[in-house]
Amino acid sequence: MKTAQEDRSVLDSLYRISSLVSQTEDPREALELIIKNLLETLGATSASIALINPDTNRLEIEVYRGLPKSSEEIKLALGSGVTGWVALHGQPVLIEDVRFDPRYITLKPSIRSEMAAPMILQGLTVGVVNVDSEQVAAFDEEDLKLLVLLTSEATKVVSRLWLINQLKEKAGQLQALISAGQQLVATRDQPTLLQGIAREARRLMDCRYCSIMLLSDDMKSLKMEALEGPGGEVDYRETLDLEQSTLGVALKRNKQISVGDLARTEEHHFVRFVQQDKLRSMLSTPIVVGEEVIGVLNAYTDISHRFNNDEKRLFATLASLGGVAMENSRLYARVFATEESLRRNDRLTTLGLLAAEIAHEIRNPLTVIKLLFEALDLQFPQTDPRQQDVAVIGEKIVQLEEIVSRVLNFGKSRSEMHAPQDLKKLVEDSLVLLRLKLEQSKVHLAYQTPNEPLMVEVHKGQIQQVILNLVINAVEAMPGGGIISIHMEVIDTPERPLAAVTLKDTGGGIPGPIRERIFESFLTGKSQGTGLGLAISRQILKAHRGELELVETGSEGTIFRFTLPLMHKH
Repeated sequence: MKTAQEDRSVLDSLYRISSLVSQTEDPREALELIIKNLLETLGATSASIALINPDTNRLEIEVYRGLPKSSEEIKLALGSGVTGWVALHGQPVLIEDVRFDPRYITLKPSIRSEMAAPMILQGLTVGVVNVDSEQVAAFDEEDLKLLVLLTSEATKVVSRLWLINQLKEKAGQLQALISAGQQLVATRDQPTLLQGIAREARRLMDCRYCSIMLLSDDMKSLKMEALEGPGGEVDYRETLDLEQSTLGVALKRNKQISVGDLARTEEHHFVRFVQQDKLRSMLSTPIVVGEEVIGVLNAYTDISHRFNNDEKRLFATLASLGGVAMENSRLYARVFATEESLRRNDRLTTLGLLAAEIAHEIRNPLTVIKLLFEALDLQFPQTDPRQQDVAVIGEKIVQLEEIVSRVLNFGKSRSEMHAPQDLKKLVEDSLVLLRLKLEQSKVHLAYQTPNEPLMVEVHKGQIQQVILNLVINAVEAMPGGGIISIHMEVIDTPERPLAAVTLKDTGGGIPGPIRERIFESFLTGKSQGTGLGLAISRQILKAHRGELELVETGSEGTIFRFTLPLMHKH
């Protein structure tokens, strides 16, 4: 029978172990305190706690007291030694004299008796607690029961600390994923983006290398597009047949695949690094864009490692973020291409309208020259060389007139190209084309439209050119960013109802000296401007029976308004 003092000692010991959760959040520090408590309570001379490494399935001593430092190097297979036997069978053991037990592996020659109890968590053995004495039969069955009790309480405490640390780790990983996602989505350049994904993957997975391999255009091979190693970006390229590697299987099946020991598999990729850095394990995750698998994200470790479900989910999430960022990058590339095409078309339209304007100015004096030449009625004898000169002059005047007519006809907005359009949609479509420029220029939109469609009969491309020109001018007037307000309304006039679009910026206004002449050709206040944008915009609107006007300008911004006739409702 235990005395009251011994009972109090056991309770004190249990209390000290259970209170460790409030004393520390470090599982290793908790294990150290548990060892100290066991030595004091059980009167042992040495003790150790060994945990099962899930990657190797071997017991490794985490903390110890009273044992030689060489104990740290011991890695016991399950079933090997007293500790391995307890881990394998999940049963405690008491050995009165270790010299007569064949299971015992000598760690310290002076040890004579030993007790060991399994650390069982949710029905699985996760480790073993050992206590030793240099005396024969130093422990009895009551001591063994006490060890089992203390080990059970210690396992609960350590499991709570493990859980706390796992939650903290997951919170950190979530924050890292959010940060990585923000950085990746903001990256436009494809090679830079791919390297960024590999870098973030290596950091999150804490592995030796991370690579990205993308499916080739012929869909028969994988090409190494990015590789991140201990020293950062690695300049290495490799092409791999889909049928020659686990990576091809991961891609074709759209499924995560892990390899526990690369050295024992018939992998035919990354051989240089597998041999050079003694890489052991690999996790490959498909990269999906939309519903299409376009490549794989791979992590390599230089130690044998069994990737757990949390790691696989984390890696898959990062691969998914990478896929979204890559799709985003492709969309931006298309927007850039569309914007460039729009600029080219704008330049061509400008040239056409400018040519028409020049031709118009040439036609009047040319008509006068033709009339005066015909009125002169110059006649010379056929043998006189001047008669031939007069004929040539007449032919060239006619030729010039035909050229001017062709240019004017080409520059005209043909009525058959006009069609009913919703002005609201024209504005919205134009803003979509400019969304990247607005974002890069830190310009925000305040957009207000009526509920009803504003139907106008126009040349769609030309009206969009007007809208784009006005918005781009507003953006360039706010180099530090600002707000563009767009308001659409119907204005009733005695002649007919008009659709009006008012555009206001928060720039510094139009310089005073050029305010009265802003619609003149070749007048500009910008170093890179042509001075044609507003002039051509106004000409386009006049050709549509509309108008463009400067409503107001000053230090608080500029307001332009253009109008177009509304179509009659039937």
